[in-house]
Parts: sequence; C-alpha cells; structure tokens
Amino acid sequence: MAQHSEINTQHIGTFWMLKLDRPLPAGLEPRIPTNFMRIGPEIAQELAQAMELDGPTVILQRFAAGRHCYAARVAGQLVTYGWVTFDEEDIGELGLSIRLKAGEAYIWDCATLPAYRGLRLYPALLTHMLHALHAQGIQRVWIGTDTDNLASQIGIVAAGFQPVADFLTINTPSMRTVRLRGFSGVSTQDLEDVHHALFGNRDH
Repeated sequence: MAQHSEINTQHIGTFWMLKLDRPLPAGLEPRIPTNFMRIGPEIAQELAQAMELDGPTVILQRFAAGRHCYAARVAGQLVTYGWVTFDEEDIGELGLSIRLKAGEAYIWDCATLPAYRGLRLYPALLTHMLHALHAQGIQRVWIGTDTDNLASQIGIVAAGFQPVADFLTINTPSMRTVRLRGFSGVSTQDLEDVHHALFGNRDH
C-alpha cells in the first residue's frame, strides 16, 4: 500500500448538467451582432482553420459519425464553435469515455477565436445550442470544464448549467485513478447517472 505522502490528489475539472424538461434560461446576449447556426461538412475547411487543424479530415470524420457542430459568425467570419455528441465520446484528458442515454447530449470542444473573447459569444452560443437541442427532443445536456479554465466556467454558469461533480485524479507511484466528488444539493439519481455515464458499472 502506498504511504500517504506518496498519494497526490488533484482537482482537474468539473462536470456540469442542464435538464431541458423545464423552461430554458434566458442566457446572455452577445455584445456584438452575431449570427448563430448549425454548420455541416460543406464548410469543413473553414472550420478546420478556425480550429487550427492542418486539414478537414478530423472534422469530416466527426460529421460522418453523427456529431453536430454549432457556430457563430461576426461580419461573415466564423468566430466561435462547439460540438455535440449523442451516443459516446472520448474524454481524452481523463482517459474516459462518456456513454449517453437516449435523450441526452454532450457538448465538447468549444472555442472562441482570441480576438473575439470577452464578448459573451461563448455563453450565447451555448444558449443557442440548448434551444436547438431542446427542439430536437433532448432532455439533458452534459458539459465539462478544466479546473483552470475560469472563462469557460463563467460562460457555462451564464448559460444555466449546474455543477454536478468534480473530477479528481488520485496519483500513486504505481497508478492513476479518476474519481468523482459530487456537489452538495445534487440528487442521488443525477450523481448515479453521471457515474454510470463515465464509469459504467465500475466502482469508483
């Protein structure tokens, strides 16, 4: 057994949830005129440039696998984007996959171009995505944030999400384990649901 001094516990992120079976939050309006839309493979090359990818291959693979992408344009330029998965998605930084139930969605890989940050584009994009997902019959949406990404956390709160659980990594000389620490006030069912989505029937 590892000695206590050899065990290192780190808070690396938070998982958030929003249920769409109730009136949606109003959200924030962007500070500049913005057009929000769902985009497809026809602009894969433009999206690849915004995502700083070498080419559109990864983007085309995502669309082919059923992922959706939403974005916003300012004066015709694509300035912010976010992806949505409806079945299963890898969370590479955690070494986990999230497995979604019918009626659930997972928002991930969102970004705003540096020159357009601080203009409320991210929370406004999330609000647009939530309304679109609600119209599709989605009942619950998940999203994650890194511990040090305060701007993302602020945007997610502004869009109406509630924190469900923190991600903790427990590191010993021989292994690394990811665990969840639930937030106070979150229902037992919601905690069980996020646990099952991330770990299946494993005991973490």
